[in-house]
Amino acid sequence: MAIIHIVMFAFKPEATPAEVQDLCDRMLALKTNCVHPETKKTYIKSATGGKENSAEGLQNGITHVFVSEFENEEDVAYYTHKDPAHLAFVKSLGAVVSKVQVVDFAAGVF
Repeated sequence: MAIIHIVMFAFKPEATPAEVQDLCDRMLALKTNCVHPETKKTYIKSATGGKENSAEGLQNGITHVFVSEFENEEDVAYYTHKDPAHLAFVKSLGAVVSKVQVVDFAAGVF
């Protein structure tokens, strides 16, 4: 069953627009940079993201949101805990990100 992976960022006040853009570009590039260890093929089915623009005012400092789709929970587990491209990306966040929130779900599973 497909898993939807949502990542939300709040950036530090001192983060420059260029730093924010770089992080966003690198986040979206994970779709092509993350390769499955067995198949040697990319395994993120889709990836999109953008700047938060809700009129509800419930963002709690979150400014950028990214949504990725994975084939199954095993792929998400590999991505989260073992994929070298993803782990290197995560390691780079501290310089510009003040808060990260991540949620995953399988559509229709309650």
